[in-house]
Amino acid sequence: MLDIQFIRDHADIVKDSQRKRGESVELVDQVLSSDETRRSSLKAYEEARAEQKEIGKQVAKAAPDQKAALIAQTKELSAKVSDYKSKSDAAAEEYTSAIWKLSNIVDPEAPEGGEDDYEVVKKVGTPRDFAAEGFEPKDHLTLGEGVAGIDMRRGVKVSGSRFYFLRGSVARLQIAMLTMAVDQAESKGFTLAITPTLVRPEVMAGTGFLNSHSDEIYRLREPDEQYLVGTSEVALAGMHENEILDLSNGPLRYCGWSSCYRREAGAAGKDTAGIIRVHQFDKVEMFVYCKQEDSRAMHQQLLAMEEEMLAKVEVPYRTIDTAAGDLGSSAARKFDNEAWVPTQGRYRELTSTSNCTEYQARRLNIRERTEDGSTRAVATLNGTLATTRWLVAILENHQQADGSIEIPKAMRPYMGGREVIEPTKWEA
Repeated sequence: MLDIQFIRDHADIVKDSQRKRGESVELVDQVLSSDETRRSSLKAYEEARAEQKEIGKQVAKAAPDQKAALIAQTKELSAKVSDYKSKSDAAAEEYTSAIWKLSNIVDPEAPEGGEDDYEVVKKVGTPRDFAAEGFEPKDHLTLGEGVAGIDMRRGVKVSGSRFYFLRGSVARLQIAMLTMAVDQAESKGFTLAITPTLVRPEVMAGTGFLNSHSDEIYRLREPDEQYLVGTSEVALAGMHENEILDLSNGPLRYCGWSSCYRREAGAAGKDTAGIIRVHQFDKVEMFVYCKQEDSRAMHQQLLAMEEEMLAKVEVPYRTIDTAAGDLGSSAARKFDNEAWVPTQGRYRELTSTSNCTEYQARRLNIRERTEDGSTRAVATLNGTLATTRWLVAILENHQQADGSIEIPKAMRPYMGGREVIEPTKWEA
């Protein structure tokens, strides 16, 4: 949620941000109009209520011959107060509905445009020349099946499309990758948190995921009325809902490990083979609460940590600055790290990190105590440090001609010292 005072003072900036996102500019005027109605109706209600209380005092002190007239006046005023209260509540509801629809203000440095208008910040590593090595690379699913590690057929049998089993060495590879991510996060001062995967509607809405991404979220309806998270960012953001944080010793840094669930409703027909777009996956997610003025620097720190992890798994990648029209509603700016996938001949997203400034904190009422004793909203940031999709890039970029997978050096201690995953026949 945006600061209403900022909207009043800088409506032009908010409108320009909405334009960059390709969202309603008129919504800004609707917010301001409903804000004005809300304030004027609240004032009318409070004045009538004060008058009602004053007359109530007069009734208690009035002479018998005056009480009847005062009581009649009180009844008349009571009806007016009730009417003003109804109008005030309706105006407040309209205002809240409007302001919660506004997305975060886009960072001025974010590129303009839509999904294809990102800017490439850097490229790291060189894709392998498999032709020069004398063999045609296999895709990650063929490789995973060849080492008895990815079983889509039985995943579909048990749970339906876009589900899978990870088995044996590939399952161990995922655990190794996620554990390595946790170790790196803890070495940087992050606190590990295994988070709930079901959250209340208020928490899901507070993080901004019930806006443009609502069709991707699994919802448990009556009697539960809960949502399955698509990232532990949601639970970590909600963890300090309605709290005042102490940031005097620096940011609060969390590293969330959880299973995640996404409907992939908008991905019909896309990446149906393998584990690129699936309904369930595991992820290690960084989440930070910091002072407003520190969020830009913290964003660069999260990006650097993601790149450090990518270096450890030894895959070529590029970093892109996401265009305004492709940002989620909570993000003011977002960087994606995309790994080279040999069989697709292109880069695919593995990680992203977003600076959500104070947007989520205002919606969830998360503040810090300032030096003068007042409070203000904190800034929140998030970034993925490892997730199931990474296996796609690891398997394809580290495959050998015989179908074996060379384990990246940094991961070998987490794999019991093994260097290679050999082709394996299925046991059943």
